[in-house]
Amino acid sequence: MLPEPATAPSPTPQISVPVARIAAVAVHLAERTVDVAEAERALHRRNPLVVPRIPMVARLTGVRQVHVLRDDEQASDLAVAAARRLLDAEGLGPEDVDLLLFASASQDMVEPATSHIVAAKLGVRAPVMDVKNACNSVLNGIEVAEALIGTGRYARVLVASGEAPSRAVRWDVPDRATYALSAPGYTMSDAGAAVLVEAVSVADEVEAELAGNAGDARPPSGILASAFAAESAHWDVGMLPGGGTAHPRDADRSYFEIDGSRLRDVFLALGTGTVREALGRAGIGWDDVALVAVHQVAVSYLADVHAALGVPADRTIVTVADHGNVASASLPLQLVTALETGRLHRGDVVVLVGLAGGISMGVMVVRW
Repeated sequence: MLPEPATAPSPTPQISVPVARIAAVAVHLAERTVDVAEAERALHRRNPLVVPRIPMVARLTGVRQVHVLRDDEQASDLAVAAARRLLDAEGLGPEDVDLLLFASASQDMVEPATSHIVAAKLGVRAPVMDVKNACNSVLNGIEVAEALIGTGRYARVLVASGEAPSRAVRWDVPDRATYALSAPGYTMSDAGAAVLVEAVSVADEVEAELAGNAGDARPPSGILASAFAAESAHWDVGMLPGGGTAHPRDADRSYFEIDGSRLRDVFLALGTGTVREALGRAGIGWDDVALVAVHQVAVSYLADVHAALGVPADRTIVTVADHGNVASASLPLQLVTALETGRLHRGDVVVLVGLAGGISMGVMVVRW
């Protein structure tokens, strides 16, 4: 096991009105679904000497199906679909967006930034930029949005993600070693997500104060605290190495290369420090938390990850079994699922726990 990363002492909590809140969230799942076990059987028929006849990935991970985008769709299309759903639900138009962040592990192309493509398709004329940190891209996008809102530069930031990992899954497998590095990709799934981050307005503060004066004490919604950490020495545990300066034109390096066992071990070794730091900064304990959304790679990982991070499993919600590993769209998908199933209500405290290749971890405490 790796040593637990050192964390700075948590500052004394100073509970105050947050500067930004998550005002809305939406997801769009690619419409076509693929049964993982059936896909493995097809993979065996295509590579009979390498791939097991028994669908081991489905059995070992607990992932039943994944979503796959159409051949004529791009990562930007998934982001646009989710963003449109969010804007329509909130009664907003493209002119209401002050800043657009495309936060995703996927991208349409190396240049230009995919945020420009998303903005053009949405009709957004605001400034844009990409935020990329593997499966923590959306959580880091929210972090960036909150920080920029805190400067007063923007009041409403749209964080949009389009994850299309199915485009990097290997179906022609030359040997067992390559199969082992490719296997985690067979649970990858395509989805779009959108998160609207807004400044906490004076009206929100007044509403909270009036509610308190009326005896209905309800703290304002907002991002209460966050903490982030990285163990970058393990950057090579999970890779998609093609397309950059290391392998600019090597087609064989355009597929996922993930050591699933090492990735799991590194995640489990992260320890409880970052989670405790975020909770301490927010001045809360687990008894105050209604929902915990943790990045989900496989059903079989969840119990160990929850235990290693000190997360109460009864506050979590499982999406990976039916929807696969949707990369940075995982946390938004869990939030939407919780809202749709009555697990999340206004005023509830939510803890978002992001895990990503690199290796990185992020924890954000939010009052809904």
